[in-house]
Amino acid sequence: MNYFQFRTATEQVTDYLRDELARRRWSVHLPGSNALAKDLGVGKGTIESALEKLEDEGLLVPQGKGRPRRIDLTKQRGTTTCRIQILLGGELDRSRAMMIELERQLQLAGHAAEFSPKTLEDLGMRVNRVARFVQKTEADGWMILGGNHEILTWFANQPEPVYAIFGRQASVKIGGVSVSRSQALSRAVQRLVELGHQRIVLMVRPDRRKPSPGLFERQFLETLSRYGIHTGSYNLPDWEDEPEDFRACLDALFSFTPPTALVFDQSHLYFAAQQHLAQRGLVAPRDVSMLCNDPDIVFRWSAPRVSHLRWDSGRLIRHARRWAGQLARGQARRKKSVVEAEFVEGGTIGPVPE
Repeated sequence: MNYFQFRTATEQVTDYLRDELARRRWSVHLPGSNALAKDLGVGKGTIESALEKLEDEGLLVPQGKGRPRRIDLTKQRGTTTCRIQILLGGELDRSRAMMIELERQLQLAGHAAEFSPKTLEDLGMRVNRVARFVQKTEADGWMILGGNHEILTWFANQPEPVYAIFGRQASVKIGGVSVSRSQALSRAVQRLVELGHQRIVLMVRPDRRKPSPGLFERQFLETLSRYGIHTGSYNLPDWEDEPEDFRACLDALFSFTPPTALVFDQSHLYFAAQQHLAQRGLVAPRDVSMLCNDPDIVFRWSAPRVSHLRWDSGRLIRHARRWAGQLARGQARRKKSVVEAEFVEGGTIGPVPE
């Protein structure tokens, strides 16, 4: 998988101006090339090349030498546009590569898509606060990242169409896309058992455990049981969604019956645990095996490479973008799509320490 693509200055400026046009930064006419060159800190030639590309795409209409180009978004991808609010799970999601690319792709398709100023964390994962926020926000449709069952159920009963990305959407009648990790999880647990592991712990945030374990968490416990491992709260420990409580939970685990393998629901939990355990002199895979349920570009640059589950985020984005197109045509569906994950062993799991 290629994570980086090196682009020319003209390509980068073209993408930036296209994104700003989609955001409606300018309404009728684009500023002149001299003003844009000064604003973006690039040469006038680069600006002119970018503007010519946007003219070819039909987004700009030349009005003659020395006159500003007229903006014409009616031809953008031949798509009716709509306003889409992307309600993220937390602040960390704003820098998540997949979400940045999703916002960009929606804007390229002509939609006025943006991250909501508030996140589900900001709103306390509480339906009443989410409801007040939504009522104050203008949108033709919503995309919700990592919503719990109660929040997604509330959205399903609102007039505005909604699309769930991850989250506890399985039994809620809304459109959405999720990742099927059951087969990848089974392979990961099988590999841990082959290496002699019995004390395997899954660290997930409270909304995945309460009021009852989610689908993935249940599959995790069922997979352990199939290998003859007795399961209980030890395998799915309780902790509040705060860094201090997360670290306290790790300390408690290693103070009594140290786990030999730790599985983390998200990459920031993995890195936080890696740092905290290192302060105790514990490193993977020498002292404890560690793997993550989420992919992260940083894993490729880690040594040893982090064991994790991964999937094609491009497919997920395409499903979401297709839904947005249906929304713009007044045909938003409640279809659920699934992207399959795979297990990448990496070098952070190993035999049980002696």
